[in-house]
Amino acid sequence: MMGRPVRSRSPATVPPPASTELRSTKISFRSRKIVKAPPAKPLATTAAPPPAAAAAAPLLPPVLPALSVPGEVAAALRHLQAADPLLSAVIASTEAPTFAASPSLPAFHSLARSILYQQLATSAADAIYARFLALLPTASAAAAVTPAAVLALAAGDLRTIGVSGRKASYLHDLATRFAAGELSDSAVSAMDEPALLAELTKVKGVGEWTVHMFMIFSLHRPDVLPCGDLGVRKGVQELYKLKALPKPEEMAALCERWRPYRSVGAWYMWRLMESKGAAAKKKKGNVSS
Repeated sequence: MMGRPVRSRSPATVPPPASTELRSTKISFRSRKIVKAPPAKPLATTAAPPPAAAAAAPLLPPVLPALSVPGEVAAALRHLQAADPLLSAVIASTEAPTFAASPSLPAFHSLARSILYQQLATSAADAIYARFLALLPTASAAAAVTPAAVLALAAGDLRTIGVSGRKASYLHDLATRFAAGELSDSAVSAMDEPALLAELTKVKGVGEWTVHMFMIFSLHRPDVLPCGDLGVRKGVQELYKLKALPKPEEMAALCERWRPYRSVGAWYMWRLMESKGAAAKKKKGNVSS
């Protein structure tokens, strides 16, 4: 950010020459002309030119915190264990999360993948995603999924691999917005949560839940609370022994103590419900045997 322009100082005022003291003299015969010496000219001073304006620094996207930064997950666990004794017990009995330190998929690719996986079992979504990549002109998954490549696929092409007509329209809308410059990988990576929610939910088929999952698992943002996720809501209900599923406002109030690591707290809510499900399944198996 440019600082205020520095004003040049006015030249230092040069003091006038000291006046010569004239002694009064009594002239007895005739008057004399008193020749006065001309005043000394002030010394010429040259004002220093104002400093050149500093060149504007290039505007770089803000560096936002990420759970993939070394040491960030450990810092999150220390904070959560100190802030919430009930969550601390879950952390102690569960393996710590890991977030890939290597660069994740580009934003467009990740969002397209999220659309493909919506409302599908993981195994079915994996199969469709693999067929989707096979439709594209290059075998390199990281480079293949581009707005132009997706726009080149007709809705019929996508339907042949199991993508519904509605999801095909979602993919094309996402690709159109990226191709038009409304969205870009770099802009998306630099946006904070309110901006991401505002911009990405303009895309057909992308809602708040999809944006929250994108922020946690693609951008690795540390402080996202997916209040609409059923697994997280059930986990909070189980953790705090609530009679009913908490509403978003109640979730926000209960999980406020997790800030600035609510993403990690949410991750443990998923694990808490998985462990509860596994324990119930094991108990049922023991009873039936």
